[in-house]
Amino acid sequence: MANENTTAFSAADILLPAEADMSKWAVVACDQYTGEPEYWEKAEKYVGDSPSTLGLILPEVYLEETDVEGRIDKIHENMNDMLARNFFREYKDSLVYIERVQSDGMVRKGIVGAIDLEQYDYRKGSTSSVRATEATVVDRIPPRLKVRQGAVIETPHIMILIDDAEKTVIEPCSRIRDSAAPIYDTKLMAGGGRIKGWLLDDTAKNNVFAALYKLGDNASFNRKYRIEGYPTLLFAVGDGNHSLATAKAYYERLKASDPGRDYSDHPARYALAEIVNLHSPALRFEAIHRIVKHVDTEKFIAEAKEKLALSSTLSNQRIIAVKNGVEHLYYIHERTSELAVGSLQDFIDEYLAKNGGKVDYIHGADVVRQLSHREGCVGFILPDMQKSELFPTVIKDGALPRKTFSMGHAADKRFYMECRKIVI
Repeated sequence: MANENTTAFSAADILLPAEADMSKWAVVACDQYTGEPEYWEKAEKYVGDSPSTLGLILPEVYLEETDVEGRIDKIHENMNDMLARNFFREYKDSLVYIERVQSDGMVRKGIVGAIDLEQYDYRKGSTSSVRATEATVVDRIPPRLKVRQGAVIETPHIMILIDDAEKTVIEPCSRIRDSAAPIYDTKLMAGGGRIKGWLLDDTAKNNVFAALYKLGDNASFNRKYRIEGYPTLLFAVGDGNHSLATAKAYYERLKASDPGRDYSDHPARYALAEIVNLHSPALRFEAIHRIVKHVDTEKFIAEAKEKLALSSTLSNQRIIAVKNGVEHLYYIHERTSELAVGSLQDFIDEYLAKNGGKVDYIHGADVVRQLSHREGCVGFILPDMQKSELFPTVIKDGALPRKTFSMGHAADKRFYMECRKIVI
């Protein structure tokens, strides 16, 4: 039987409140609702003085506030206080199987455990078994690192995808419902749906590790994607990559601070995460569109036509350009990526570097159409990315362009729930 040490995913010493109102404890990912401070204000009012992960995170809406340092100090104080007063119950060497009822009623299944940061590399061209799906903006790491440094516990919003079409890893865990009560079962605030979690027994845990080991077999991996000689990509980071990158940066800095010390068993080597099957019906990929602003739109479109060889002749990459609400369908014949969004983004980046301007990333085609009426603006509506394209594209292209796709609506993102100590 394969054990947990044969892949980058393992059991963890998981912390959960010994006693708390879990509907107030669980809070949505910190990088959501960044343009809606009122969401976070309502969350603070709803939580009140109750124990909550809201006191353990820094919502990114506050990153530019003048009191951000004070907020971080308070986060560290809250963590230390919870440990000092034995607020948590610890589940040693555990995996938690979860079922999340989303706002649309669909059920997303996952398993919470630890990812080995030694086997994660977010850089483009990485060949590690854990890789980013989208380009990592390194400037986003330092503010998060300030929270990680000085923190004694972590709580994750990281979701990592596995390409398990046969549903061998996560889905069989649902049998635990027939033999065990959930360790938590709660409604989630602000339309976030509901979540239940079960502690997996030793048999179920071993089955998970064995199935992951089989899924990661390199010969099978290359046959699956009809490639040769590629190292296995078993885990693709779907959400929370910058948080995982921050955990990696913290761990690397820790090692560098004392090169002679053995950190192989240090808790900071790992990060809590939820693995989710790419093939879950509840998991939906939605395109993130582009609006290019402050440019000579005629020049921009003319150069795009030339550089990307845009025409009405069919190809496997298509985009819709929108100016003043008028749409033009184009096919790309000089592609620089496996995906249309990648080829377009490469051109946009090159053009803006030379000519100035700005690109915004837009959810919803109607918003693109509306914004395209503004002076100096041209929009691009992109096709939804197919799930089947994700792993092959990351394998061949490396990390995708930033803002390639979104995995569902903000309310359905992972809520903070489980915690883990990251200090000795």
